[in-house]
Amino acid sequence: MPDKGQPPLTAQTQRSGGPIDPVQAALDFESADLSFDVFPERQLLVGTAILVFKTRAPLDRLLIDLDRNLPVSAISIDGAPLKPAAWSNPEGRLTIRLPVPLAPGQRVTARISYAGTPHVAANPPWDDGMVWTKTRDGKPWVATTAEGYGCDLFWPCLDFPTGEPGVVDLHITVPKGLSAPSNGVLLGVDRTSGGRSTWHWRVKHPNTYGIALAVGPYEVISGSYKSRFGNSIPMFYWYLPGEHDKAARLFAEFAPTLDFFESMIGPYPFGDEKVGVVETPHLGMEHQTINAYGNGYAKAIEGFDWLFEHEFAHEWFANQLTAANWDDYWLHEGFAQYMQPLYGRWREGAARYATMMDAQRGKIVNRAPLVSGAVRSEEDVYENDRGGPGADIYYKGSWTLHTLRWLIGDAAFFDATRRLVYGRPDPKPGNFRPRYGSTAEFEAIVAAVTGKDYRWFFDVYIRNAALPELEAVRHPGGVSLRWTAPGPFPMPIEIQIGEQLIRVAMTDGAGEVAVPDGAHVVIDPMARVLKRSIAVEEMHAAQRAGG
Repeated sequence: MPDKGQPPLTAQTQRSGGPIDPVQAALDFESADLSFDVFPERQLLVGTAILVFKTRAPLDRLLIDLDRNLPVSAISIDGAPLKPAAWSNPEGRLTIRLPVPLAPGQRVTARISYAGTPHVAANPPWDDGMVWTKTRDGKPWVATTAEGYGCDLFWPCLDFPTGEPGVVDLHITVPKGLSAPSNGVLLGVDRTSGGRSTWHWRVKHPNTYGIALAVGPYEVISGSYKSRFGNSIPMFYWYLPGEHDKAARLFAEFAPTLDFFESMIGPYPFGDEKVGVVETPHLGMEHQTINAYGNGYAKAIEGFDWLFEHEFAHEWFANQLTAANWDDYWLHEGFAQYMQPLYGRWREGAARYATMMDAQRGKIVNRAPLVSGAVRSEEDVYENDRGGPGADIYYKGSWTLHTLRWLIGDAAFFDATRRLVYGRPDPKPGNFRPRYGSTAEFEAIVAAVTGKDYRWFFDVYIRNAALPELEAVRHPGGVSLRWTAPGPFPMPIEIQIGEQLIRVAMTDGAGEVAVPDGAHVVIDPMARVLKRSIAVEEMHAAQRAGG
């Protein structure tokens, strides 16, 4: 196993998602009450988790994911303490033998006390774990990131996408002078002995990896946004001291970005909680209602902060819509990546959109299909050396959506997207809740919205690695066009002849266009269609060779 930081992780803890154990699949995770006592100077985390499950099948034990670097000191079931012999955790899956077997439909409450040195991220956020560092003036600055290895790095959980608890209370106790912004709604801050404070948050239906700790000497900017749907949404940005002007400029991006998403996709999913962002010592992560931001207020030609916009997109594409299987991970990252050029288009027009799409095109590598058809872990998908599509879930996912939008038109594309995200065509505040989705569902929605079967599109772009190749042969009087793709591919294509733009139907994957002698021809002049590019392949080969 490659070095992922210390203390080392077992293979069980490093894996998030994948096939679900039948015992865990029999649990409906109703609620979690989590207490974290954070000791930055000792790099120590002391935790208590009160977990409530409802059973779907007879059970004589509980299987709960928890990194063995956080040894368990006590467990009780429905208020009755267990003897240490009743539980074990050799590999990171805590097994608790129940004192009385459970029948289907019963509830059980497990209280688990644990403490230890959490795994430290080697390269956050791409490698997960705890980040212990200090601010410029020497104050503790702590953050977590858990998307790849999962929630079990910090708290006892069901470490797969459909293991979301219905509601989570967080009680985060930190040293004097530090704040602990987290998920959901702040219910109160209590002062404890020695000047420590406990921050109490409550969040509904959180993404399993979205529960986050962020501890630092934060200052905060707050405001309220009046949504185009009529509700008022509180907004907060927690930032380090000495950065007020930069922080204020970033906070000024919140409202227009929120308006863009609400106008293009639909209501902000967590308007009854908050829009929350916190500055972190790692680049960023889509922690539900408390997105991590570590882009250093970088300036870019687009005129907006790409990191903030990308992570904010995940409130719709990851937190509201969650892939039930990591194999459909591109639904998170492809949509989030595509929202950036769409935002550029919304702000400045077609030129900005085209420029941003072109920047993404050169990053597509096509080593593996976006979707394998198997139940996979996060790392199986995210890492190329494990056979996954890797960064293609971002850039190829984005370009696939770009091509689909042109193919079916804006009205159908955004209708299908809205139905995928909310499970309905008419979302309004209060009439939807977070949901699970899949590539197969998205394909079915596109077919229902358009009245056409687009399996050929999803087969080529999603279920195959190689891109379709367009052959164009110029001959006296015209141009012959033909697609080479794995299976039928009736993708239309635009061709510019002089100043005239023609859309060629390409029925059965081929087409013919009359061209006057001497006329200049440009195929796909607006780069509407994702297809093989020899130039991109040669560029990648040169980069690998160091040329």
